[in-house]
Amino acid sequence: MICAVLSLILSSKRGFSRFLISDGPPRAGILFAGALIVAGCSGSRAPADEMPPGREYFFYVAAESDDTVALIRFDGKNAFLEKSIPVGSWPVEIEGPHGVTVSPDGEYWFVSLAHGLPSGKVLKYETGSDEFVGEVGVGLFPATMEMSAATGLLYVVNFNLHGRPSETSDLSVIEPETMTEIARVEHGIMPHGSRISPDGLRHYSVAMMSGELWELDATTLEVTRRMDLNLGGAKTKPTWVQPHPRKPLLYVALNGADEVLEINIDDWEITRHFVTDKAPYNLDVSSDGRLLVVSYKGAAKIGIWDLHTGEELARLENSRRVSHGVIISPDSRFAFISVEGVGGEPGAVDVFDLRKLVRISSVDIGKQAGGMYFWKMTG
Repeated sequence: MICAVLSLILSSKRGFSRFLISDGPPRAGILFAGALIVAGCSGSRAPADEMPPGREYFFYVAAESDDTVALIRFDGKNAFLEKSIPVGSWPVEIEGPHGVTVSPDGEYWFVSLAHGLPSGKVLKYETGSDEFVGEVGVGLFPATMEMSAATGLLYVVNFNLHGRPSETSDLSVIEPETMTEIARVEHGIMPHGSRISPDGLRHYSVAMMSGELWELDATTLEVTRRMDLNLGGAKTKPTWVQPHPRKPLLYVALNGADEVLEINIDDWEITRHFVTDKAPYNLDVSSDGRLLVVSYKGAAKIGIWDLHTGEELARLENSRRVSHGVIISPDSRFAFISVEGVGGEPGAVDVFDLRKLVRISSVDIGKQAGGMYFWKMTG
């Protein structure tokens, strides 16, 4: 009886997050912990290489040169373009949807329009219906963003392509219920990757042109720490930061140095270097804490790393050039990669099996596929 109830609760992130009391968003540790409970129940565990019956994965991907956001469905074997959602306001202008995120309760998704005039915007949509709910103006060229389950606020970094290299950029803090910008925090030059800690209390971001890692207190909105990532004076151009779901660690992609750094949050120091292929850009850590997946933008490949041993398990080609975003499914089985394409090529989403270490599916979407975020897993 207990196993049956747990299996029912696990069918959605939202249901399981309400069943368990947690300090952080359900994406990281909750689903994995619940999966272990159910796996321990007699007769409830599927064979290691088989998919649970009816399991499907849904996530959103922005197409920056197409003014659309794609809703992708993956059934364990094939990826499908479920819907292409127009998000631009001006038909004659490519406004550049760049970052996508989903609220912790799964009810809403948000997209940043990075090339609007006179400034950028963040738009809010309802999941399921994908109906427009509201918008708010933010700084110039908003990039990536994420919502904190602890504060209920949305944090988006803005960079200034119109400014001089010596000028700083900023970070917008949004109250998502009313879509109101409540604060603007100074940041380093050209911030790009930004993520919330598993407990929802800290915001981490990297500034590409000033080569810095920034830590923000998500409650007081004060910058608490910075780290210079320009190792040895070289321009390392950090483009992404990702917290580990269970340990006090961060992983930072150094696009200009062909490596990924592991940083201990408690000691605020670099603990490991991972030498990568050309121009690592985005990355994600699996919910079980075992794997790191990195997109190599300059090589049209991805790297799959074992975080226990520090070994690169596989280096696999994407379906076309200019690899971009990375997300890993909550069950740690699959990696989804957005690929921009070149020239008139459509963008694409590639799916990689993290057990077999192979690419198993690809689907075309709008041009210049970029930012992506997981919505839900069913079955």
